[in-house]
Amino acid sequence: MVIALFILLFMFIGLFAGVMGSLVGIGGGMFFVPALLYFGNMYEPGSITPQIASGTSLLVIAITALSSSISFWKQKKVEVQAAVLFFIGSAPGAIVGVYVNKWLNSDSFYLLFGLFQISMFILLMIKDKFKPRTNQWKIVKTYVDEQGEQQVYGYNRISAIIIAFFVGIISSLFGVGGGILMVPALIVLYRFPAHMATATSMCIIFLSAVVGSTTNIINEHIHWFYVLGLAPGAWIGGAIGAIVSNKLKGKTLILLLRIMILAIAVQMICKAFVA
Repeated sequence: MVIALFILLFMFIGLFAGVMGSLVGIGGGMFFVPALLYFGNMYEPGSITPQIASGTSLLVIAITALSSSISFWKQKKVEVQAAVLFFIGSAPGAIVGVYVNKWLNSDSFYLLFGLFQISMFILLMIKDKFKPRTNQWKIVKTYVDEQGEQQVYGYNRISAIIIAFFVGIISSLFGVGGGILMVPALIVLYRFPAHMATATSMCIIFLSAVVGSTTNIINEHIHWFYVLGLAPGAWIGGAIGAIVSNKLKGKTLILLLRIMILAIAVQMICKAFVA
């Protein structure tokens, strides 16, 4: 009975995180990691270390990102060339992040994760106030949005690879997917339309998460029971989020997302000092 309840709980968490992560292009790891650390250790005390939480989360994120990427691909919103270019940088970063994570103890992980969440909360609060930068891009493209307006965006190969490398490190270090950094970067630095930034981010997350997850499997940082619990909901949620993203602006959901990020950040920082 208890096992069944925990499976249902994690399926719901997977569904919720999949929808929210896909909707705004962040992957959902900010929900997976705290849930694994809290509920996983409630069910099996001491079984979920920061390394296992990050590794398990990243694998489920790969599943979420694959599901939403397929939906976004059908909507023709994925900038494939940019996704491959960013993957070239994020792949080695994802591997580095896995090994950096191994050096962290529980208290350090809780504190750094909480501070990271607060940083992301602040970024989400102020990102809309940034004026998109105008650069002399090497690659320039156009996109016609739902209102029929043509938008110009672009990127430079070297800067894209460098940014993606650090996003890849953050992705594997905290098991969050990296989209919460990638989406603002695509919008602010490269003037990607919002829907295309979300879709392209999820594709990059999928490719990067596969590399990071492979490294985590080699290092035995995956708890397969929780992968099986989270994966079905995450797959369905990823597809739903992509569909909803195409129909809604999502401002209310992003506001809720900000509140949840802040609440989780405070909880993780308190846990670091109380533990």
